[in-house]
Amino acid sequence: MKLSAEQLERFDREGYLFFPSVFTREEIKALTDEVPALYAQRRPENVREKTGDVVRINFAAHLYSYPFAKLARHPRMVEPIKQMFGEDVYMHQFKINGKAAFDGDVWQWHQDYGTWRADDQMPEARAMNVAIFLDEVNEFNGPLMFIPGSHKLGVLDADHDTSTTSYPLWVISHKTIEKLVERGGIVAPKGPPGSMILFHGCLVHASSSNLSPWNRVSVYLSLCAVSNHIRRFKRPGYIAHRDFSPIQCLPDDCLLRHYDVPLPWKNGTPNDELKAA
Repeated sequence: MKLSAEQLERFDREGYLFFPSVFTREEIKALTDEVPALYAQRRPENVREKTGDVVRINFAAHLYSYPFAKLARHPRMVEPIKQMFGEDVYMHQFKINGKAAFDGDVWQWHQDYGTWRADDQMPEARAMNVAIFLDEVNEFNGPLMFIPGSHKLGVLDADHDTSTTSYPLWVISHKTIEKLVERGGIVAPKGPPGSMILFHGCLVHASSSNLSPWNRVSVYLSLCAVSNHIRRFKRPGYIAHRDFSPIQCLPDDCLLRHYDVPLPWKNGTPNDELKAA
């Protein structure tokens, strides 16, 4: 999958690209069939909501789940990022965000690179996100919201919020958000399962709680230029990965056919990945 000159220009201007139905329903089913078993495990990689036993985030499934290990090597999402950065990329972070029906809590307004810089000492914003919809995303189930063009302002002042949700986040003040929205507005890409978003590490984004009866499970892969790898291991290795090896893509049909992929954490998370190094 190669981006056109027009797509590259739009990404530079707005900070994101949306691709409806990039993956087929059959490909997505290979992933969604695996999610309940992942969420049922009592692994440290499952961060649960404050309100109960519902999973908020599952980390690092590509290291112990066969379908997601193949997704992590899929050319449809790896190749465009390599094209943008002009070099190989590694997996900085791999998440399956739950946003469960009725129970999925908010994600406050933030920039991902703000966290990567503050916590992980990532040198530059040469890392970005790929979001893949495993469920339909609509206006009712907490779609991801962006402020177009906000990535142009670099890293914004943020405060470390450790109390609003079960996952600490460097969040941007309401006053700053008001100014950004006056400047760029708000968009919320919506679409069927298999849709994909590429978005800049400095793009300001958030999502509201999910009060609908429909789940909104999405995979978020944070890909970083190999030369831009993190310098500090403040967070556990299952949250901010310490393996900077370039991703080697599988063939485009990898979600529907068998390919050998390593599953180094299949029998449990290594002790040295559970804490700061």
